[in-house]
Amino acid sequence: MPTPLTRALRALDRFHAARPWDHNVRYHRWLLRRLPERFGRALDVGCGSGDLARLLAARATSVEGIDSDPAVVARAQGLTATAHPVVFTVHDAATGLPEGPYDVITCVAALHHLPFSDTLARFRGHLAPSGTLVVVGVARARTLGDHVLGAAAIPVNIVMALVKNRGRRAARPASMTAPTLPPAMSFAEIVREAREVLPGARLRRRLFWRYTLVRHQD
Repeated sequence: MPTPLTRALRALDRFHAARPWDHNVRYHRWLLRRLPERFGRALDVGCGSGDLARLLAARATSVEGIDSDPAVVARAQGLTATAHPVVFTVHDAATGLPEGPYDVITCVAALHHLPFSDTLARFRGHLAPSGTLVVVGVARARTLGDHVLGAAAIPVNIVMALVKNRGRRAARPASMTAPTLPPAMSFAEIVREAREVLPGARLRRRLFWRYTLVRHQD
């Protein structure tokens, strides 16, 4: 027989399924504040429907968005006006990145789909001198601190769902239609490996089950 907690969690899942909002988009403006006002080439890894790439295009000389899912790339292309300096291509970042260097590399909620340390090393190798890498990632909750922060996000998440959907049931945004996988690494593991590959990287836990990584290339 389901416990009261189980029933509550199921009700919460139904609530959010009916009133979806994209937690990753919540961090786009935060991400832009970590970047220069103007920059040259930018690469968005795991671009999804292209929301972030289009924001980067307002500051960049050129932007390339890559994703391994052809359907997702086609959706991004269809949502992007020809005037934007953005090119979307099907590319598997697990096997390598397009030829750099890039002044800005971003990766939002995609790094846990990729070989972690190898991908960070590729980011470092493809980043131009004085370039900026910004990652918004997802970690597996394992510690008490992880679970406390996750619990704290629940009421805020409910409020955001109501505000963004004005209390009505809504369809999933295009940015939430890409296939996803659960994270395997804890935040502590992510910090340890990231600092080995990217000395000087700044990592922080964030609300809505996210963490951030920022590194400025020497």
